[in-house]
Amino acid sequence: MSIDSRQMKLSAYLVGTGMHVASWRLPQAHAAASIDIDYYKQLARTAERGKFDIAFLADSLAINEFSHPNILNRYEPITLIAALAGATERIGIVATASTSYIEPFNMARLLMSVDHISKGRVGWNIVTTRDLSGNTARNFGAEEHLEHGYRYRRANEFVEVVLGLWDSWEDDAFVRDKESGVFFDRGKLHRLHHQGEFFSVEGPLNIARSPQGRPVLVQAGVSESGQDFSSKVGEVIFSIKYDFEEAKAFYDSYKVKVAAAGRNPEQVHVLQGIMPIIGSTEQEARDKRNRLEALIPEETGVEFLSDYFRGYVDFAGVTLDDRARDAGLDRLEMPKTDYLKHRPVIARENPTLREVYSLLTGSFSGDDLVGTPERIADTLERWFKGRAADGFMLMAPSLPDGLEDFVDRVVPILQQRGLFRTDYEGSTLREHLGLPVPANRYARTGQ
Repeated sequence: MSIDSRQMKLSAYLVGTGMHVASWRLPQAHAAASIDIDYYKQLARTAERGKFDIAFLADSLAINEFSHPNILNRYEPITLIAALAGATERIGIVATASTSYIEPFNMARLLMSVDHISKGRVGWNIVTTRDLSGNTARNFGAEEHLEHGYRYRRANEFVEVVLGLWDSWEDDAFVRDKESGVFFDRGKLHRLHHQGEFFSVEGPLNIARSPQGRPVLVQAGVSESGQDFSSKVGEVIFSIKYDFEEAKAFYDSYKVKVAAAGRNPEQVHVLQGIMPIIGSTEQEARDKRNRLEALIPEETGVEFLSDYFRGYVDFAGVTLDDRARDAGLDRLEMPKTDYLKHRPVIARENPTLREVYSLLTGSFSGDDLVGTPERIADTLERWFKGRAADGFMLMAPSLPDGLEDFVDRVVPILQQRGLFRTDYEGSTLREHLGLPVPANRYARTGQ
């Protein structure tokens, strides 16, 4: 496939008042956004108006006093996408669900049910659950959270079982012949008979395949274990890199992993997370960013950083306007995956501690993505044409305005440049993404 024939993929990350940790304090913010179904319906419709491929819903299974405000009171995502399926017509809807604290039969049934309700527009963001709150396991009757490598071994088998259950019925199994009284062809119903290290599942699943065969598999593993896992099963990969060269290195390395797993790299889409702040002028955009950062309470920010870097950095006497290098954060040796992921941008940009707080809570906007619609479009075009991404996950710092600004002001530029669709050409999520309908394993083998 030539670069010129590629079309950018776009996903909207929908989370309450937005990704920025202080977005709820904006005068225009809807205070109870994260638990208002009409608000989420409107967000999804806005993304659909922009012809986005996906409306994406994240999740967490535990919270604590330092959790992002938008996750303290929110919907369970599979339930939410069922409601969004009825409020939209074309856009794909992706729910995050963990393999660590549910049985695969339940997961297979829940997701396939919503895939039918949406007429083939569902995706599953597969996670193994990081214990950011420190109390995840205790919410499920265990004392210790599952170890990282163990979680991914379990996840591999979990997904294998779910995919097997989704193939329980061949596509033409239901005859429904009223004359003969034959409701289904028994030769086209298949039991899984799975016996593995973690699961014993007989099957079959009591729901057939959907119009797109099965939900699209989304994954965001950044560790080696996560990348090895996702290279075997992931169809959409979610990553966050703050530098073109770093993003391109990840993209190239990941596509090699996909090819090594015997899959077509062109049928696996890498989406880079972006947090643009859009203004009519460069100064207006910078002012928007500064207003957001200024809403982070000094005490809250210092308390968060003190807890996050406990045992490594003493924040006594510092303010959020001090710089990262002054606190030694650019060269700190700390075995924490999140920090190691962010250390390159901390070293390169020497942000304020206020911005470090934003970075660690997933709401940092780098200079390339703060500016006019043209500047944002230029950055996305460079990353897309330079093969650092197949598309982007819009993680708007504030909602709904950040999504509306992107749809109304950036998407038209991308369309004018021939980088993004002007209308949907299909009705399922697989059609939007250019992914084939997976063949049923039993129809393929005749077993």
